[in-house]
Amino acid sequence: MTKSEGMTNDEARSLTLRHSGFVISSAFVLRASSFLFWIFPLALYAADHLTVLASKPRWSVLENYQETITHDEFTHLIRDIYCTHGLGDDLLKIDNDSAQILKNRDAQTFFTLRFANDEASRREVPRLWRPAKSLPPARPEKPLAGLRIALVPGHLGGRWAKMEERWFQVGDAPAVQEGDLALRTTRILAPQLRKLGAKVFFVRKSAEPITSKRPDDFRELARKILIKNGVPQPRADVLDPNDPAKEQTVRWQSEILFYRYSEIRRRAVLVNTKLHPDLVLCLHFNAEGWGDPSNPTLIETNHLHLLINGSYLKDELEFDDERFEMVRRLLSRVCDE
Repeated sequence: MTKSEGMTNDEARSLTLRHSGFVISSAFVLRASSFLFWIFPLALYAADHLTVLASKPRWSVLENYQETITHDEFTHLIRDIYCTHGLGDDLLKIDNDSAQILKNRDAQTFFTLRFANDEASRREVPRLWRPAKSLPPARPEKPLAGLRIALVPGHLGGRWAKMEERWFQVGDAPAVQEGDLALRTTRILAPQLRKLGAKVFFVRKSAEPITSKRPDDFRELARKILIKNGVPQPRADVLDPNDPAKEQTVRWQSEILFYRYSEIRRRAVLVNTKLHPDLVLCLHFNAEGWGDPSNPTLIETNHLHLLINGSYLKDELEFDDERFEMVRRLLSRVCDE
């Protein structure tokens, strides 16, 4: 397992879902060094300063947040939570009464966000989810009564497990596939949550993807990406799975575009535009290094980690869709949850 709100964009940011955070917590353990090299070039190819397979930001959505935040709170959230690495005035400039947010660098167009004069005059924050403090008191017998929970089994499993390299087998024993484990876990978890009163929704109900796209749909884009990033004549296929240059093939890149970008973005759309949950639980089983892939050594290492949206890098905020999603999340007060 090594390869590695109706108010949002049609294709929402892959790591940005509901306020709970669509936490993509899978470990790209053995895959990391090669994947990190290619993830940034992939983004650099995107037109109009967008990340891979992203749609253009709907900046008009932010009009709903006019005068819902004061100057001081906005400044605090930018400096201390979302842009701790700094942010240039060319991308976002904070004045006394408003903030100017770059929409498109080429056109030099900006979105003007007006601040509330003070807390007393601040307008209510529009949301398609309910903050915890707005929920009714929990009933002892049904503590989750009315809570909408979306379960997302990470990865795909089934016939796609090998493609994602979220698969391993020891001898003749049945193969262990991360996507199948995650799906089975959600099926065990769902009735327990319902018993506690929750309304449970599955983002993925089977080992099949929810995107209608398949790797072959991205072959031409994959080829262009490779050429743009210094591979003038990319090979069509992977000849040897152990070949370190396999990342430079059209097949490998088109598969990445399928399961890591298209699939995750479609899950985001489903959650943000149809399910509208109060909480999203995205389950992953992390991979750990096991030595020789042909003769893996199982280890007892175990851990839990949580990923929280924030502290964007300067390079990330160069992309229009990333910058839009950051501001939208900031204005919806996700971090308060």
